Amino acid sequence: MTQTKKITNHISIANQEKEADLVIKNARIADVFNLEVFEGDVAITDGFIVGIGSYKGKETLDAEGRYLCPGFIDGHVHIESSMLPPSEFEKVVLPHGVTSVITDPHEIANVSGTDGLDFMIQNSEELTLDTFIMLPSCVPATPFEHAGATLLAGDLRSYLAHPRVLGLAEMMDYHSLRQASPDVIDKITMQSPMKIDGHLAGLDTNAINVYRAAGIDTDHECKTAQEAIERVRRGMYVMIREGSVSKDLSALVQAVTPSNGHRFLFCTDDKHIDDLLDEGSIDHNIRLAIKHGVPPLQAIQMATLNAARCYGLTHKGAIAPGYVADFVLLDDLKDVTISEVYKGGERVSFLPSSNGSHSTAVTPTLTNTISIPEINEKDLQIPIDASQLTNVIEIIPNNLVTHHVSTSVDAVGGSFQPSTENDLLKVVVVERHNKTGHIGVGIVKGFQLSYGAIATTIAHDSHNIVAVGTNDQDILAAIQSLQTINGGLTVVRDGKILSSVSLSIAGLMSIESCENVYHSLKEVKQSLQTLGFAGSFNPFLTLSFLTLPVIPSLKITDMGLFDVNLGQHIPIQSAHSKSS
Repeated sequence: MTQTKKITNHISIANQEKEADLVIKNARIADVFNLEVFEGDVAITDGFIVGIGSYKGKETLDAEGRYLCPGFIDGHVHIESSMLPPSEFEKVVLPHGVTSVITDPHEIANVSGTDGLDFMIQNSEELTLDTFIMLPSCVPATPFEHAGATLLAGDLRSYLAHPRVLGLAEMMDYHSLRQASPDVIDKITMQSPMKIDGHLAGLDTNAINVYRAAGIDTDHECKTAQEAIERVRRGMYVMIREGSVSKDLSALVQAVTPSNGHRFLFCTDDKHIDDLLDEGSIDHNIRLAIKHGVPPLQAIQMATLNAARCYGLTHKGAIAPGYVADFVLLDDLKDVTISEVYKGGERVSFLPSSNGSHSTAVTPTLTNTISIPEINEKDLQIPIDASQLTNVIEIIPNNLVTHHVSTSVDAVGGSFQPSTENDLLKVVVVERHNKTGHIGVGIVKGFQLSYGAIATTIAHDSHNIVAVGTNDQDILAAIQSLQTINGGLTVVRDGKILSSVSLSIAGLMSIESCENVYHSLKEVKQSLQTLGFAGSFNPFLTLSFLTLPVIPSLKITDMGLFDVNLGQHIPIQSAHSKSS
């Protein structure tokens, strides 16, 4: 059917001259424009809503008084962080009412460049879940580490013609943006108009001016209500993030009012499969927002219409004529109890993979991404001068930000000795893309491990190998384990591999079914207890963000300790003695 015939047919149905394909009756419709609930028949044809009123259909659905809401939209997500490719990721989020996502595949792009970008686009073709792409803007994230690829404007420009590509993803390299570096300017001007996401972690109001002057529209890195207000005041959309490690919602919803609510939307950013399955995706954000005092309809508006408007998805985000028939039936509006999910007017069925079996086709260039030289304990030593203070990374549970502390540490034979009593452990980053031999070593406080080591190839954003442990032997065993399984997560004690998850797609995603990955990840979490871990945070996610040198304060890369505020690497020990 041509577009002309389709629209003509829709007009006839809207005018009650013809039957719709599907009519939903007895529903309480969530009006995200007026923030009201009203009743009426909803007529659907060709996957679009064509009328609300009194209609007849070839098929009728009795909603039985349930609430009819638009399908939820995740405004910013790295699908790779679920440890699943898009084709498995949709099986996890669709049951939670998420019918559209805006994703930034910069995780795999940092490992495999355009090969990784191509894989994410191809693997998300013809899915039930609408997967819109924002092109990675910072590969590598900064010039202070070694990633597996470099993407310039020329590498990205051709992708802008793809119908699911919306623009340029989070601009993290503020230093280069502020200096108007040619590469950054090339990227933000390679197509006009173009949606561009921001990344303003820990930055002041002048930085907001810089981002807005560059035409950048969004930020998902707010930590306080005041930061959110300052961004809205300068014309930005603010994404309220609730992920596996960074949980910002309770603070940020305090900034939401009836006057400015249209400038807020929800995102998950980075969320593991177990958290997605156990607590939900954007539906979890809605529930939390309501719990913290946001009226239910406004919370639903933030999860639907606001996200659609932010990204120019003009036919999404509402139950209204002319909008795509992506919707969720809720048993309860306040608890966001999901009864059924519809995509394009068709019910989404949630059938697990048969016996957990699954196969994802991947080229060898994406499955052979661990290339490191032989490493020994000598490579991991940290020389310590007992007369000087030592720079230590102190983690903040459930937060991407870290503290930079200067303190005394234990030493044996002139080298740092981890202390479980003081919760001071060794952290190691090994460049894993090009066998350069670059190894960054540092000291971290707050991991609450009493024994062994953990390691992962999920290390934002360059995704080198990162490990933390109580002794060098277990750290080395953990690193070697990741090499054996082509990347993933591993837990080690006394040289023994207690558990692991193989993420053989670029060291980030599994070729297994979502069910198998979920159970493997549960085993990894259980084995952490053997290391004495009893913290109220995810140690793997916390570890994976210690390597991100664009979020304050002190981080570590394969080149060593990095002071984000200074924008440079610093030595392990300060120039001042303890007595100075």
